[in-house]
Amino acid sequence: MSQENVENLRAFLETWVDLDAWGRGEHPDWWLLDPDVIYEDTNLPDHAGEAYRGHEGVRRATERWLEPFEDLRIELEEVVGRGDRLVSVHRVTAKARHTGIEFTGPVAYQWTFKDGKVIYFRSYRERGEALEAAGLRE
Repeated sequence: MSQENVENLRAFLETWVDLDAWGRGEHPDWWLLDPDVIYEDTNLPDHAGEAYRGHEGVRRATERWLEPFEDLRIELEEVVGRGDRLVSVHRVTAKARHTGIEFTGPVAYQWTFKDGKVIYFRSYRERGEALEAAGLRE
């Protein structure tokens, strides 16, 4: 595993999941994402099958993802992988804006790096799905 990719991903995720900053209209610095990055979301039904391209696409996808929630917390649990393929596993705690329904559950992201930049990432509901997609099945 490229320790540099792991450390960079952890540092990036600390800013990306600062949802209070997003709420203030402050967007994270996209330093780790290649300008042509592609993001695919498999979690939310209205996002499924969509590919978001570039920094603007990731910003738009993240804002759409945050929209239905009054409160949302994402905690990084672990980063696993080798070389240019990593998986981050998170615990999400959320409260829906209009219904007040609260839930907690996992989310995982498959990350593909090239020359130290993320060129592709995709969300999954379960750790095992992301590991399998990244070719890292334990």
